[in-house]
Amino acid sequence: MTLTVLVPDDFGVQALSRVDGVRPVRYVPGEPLPQEAADAQVLVPRFLAGTDPREVFAQLPNLKLVQLLSAGAENFVGKVPPGVLLSTCRGAHGGSTAEWAIGALLAIYREFLVFERARAEGRWDYHLTDTLQDKKVLIVGAGDLGEQMRRRLEPFDATVTMVGRTARDGVHGVDELPSLLPEFDAVVVFTPMTEETRHLVDAKFLAAMKDHAILVNGARGPVVDTDALLAELNSGRLRAALDVTDPEPLPADHPLWTAPGLLLTPHVAGSCTGHAHRAYAIVASEVARYAAGERPNNLVNGTY
Repeated sequence: MTLTVLVPDDFGVQALSRVDGVRPVRYVPGEPLPQEAADAQVLVPRFLAGTDPREVFAQLPNLKLVQLLSAGAENFVGKVPPGVLLSTCRGAHGGSTAEWAIGALLAIYREFLVFERARAEGRWDYHLTDTLQDKKVLIVGAGDLGEQMRRRLEPFDATVTMVGRTARDGVHGVDELPSLLPEFDAVVVFTPMTEETRHLVDAKFLAAMKDHAILVNGARGPVVDTDALLAELNSGRLRAALDVTDPEPLPADHPLWTAPGLLLTPHVAGSCTGHAHRAYAIVASEVARYAAGERPNNLVNGTY
């Protein structure tokens, strides 16, 4: 039996054409589906799809699996039809996102933006800076992203502590956060976006962080209470690096644009060269498992 897979780009057609027993069919997001959609058992939505997918699902009577190109599944959880599996692209973007977070911490500690402003003004602004060395970093989210971050931090001689949903060997439980937060120089948030994690980083969370600590959010914008973070940034007590915001995209008049102590990028942590190759390598592996009668490795169960 041949498995028909709808893919949103030519790169996907090429990647999945090498999988035995799979027939990839190209579709154009936002346009009518091709006639092969009636036979499609697998749908690969476009990367970071932000629209409600249920209208598309209604046109796929034989849909059995939704295979994402992103590690985040918040736009699909609770929306796939009954009996349809949902699999993420966990393992594709963790390295890139961790690399962004390392770069953000280095930029803040070593004051790269301060020196760049001085260069633009023609000033030789020699002064000592802080360093990532010997810092204590708390990573909230102990999945692929968190593990990738830990691997990259330790060569900088930083001390890393991991926090997951529940405690396990080498990982603290999220219920321990109130006692952990005051001890760390930086807190990196890499949790999935669920109702449990919405505003996980609230006023109480931020107040527990030590003075002058850095909050890094590479998860999703609503994980952080924006108003609570703005209050801490405007007071000068905390600093932050955000690749995601709430709302997103950030309106031109939003106060985050001018908040002190903030490094802000427009949701680009995973958007770098090779991201499609890495994503479709995971997709091809997951679809190959399903075509062989096995369950994909990255299945979403419940909210995650």
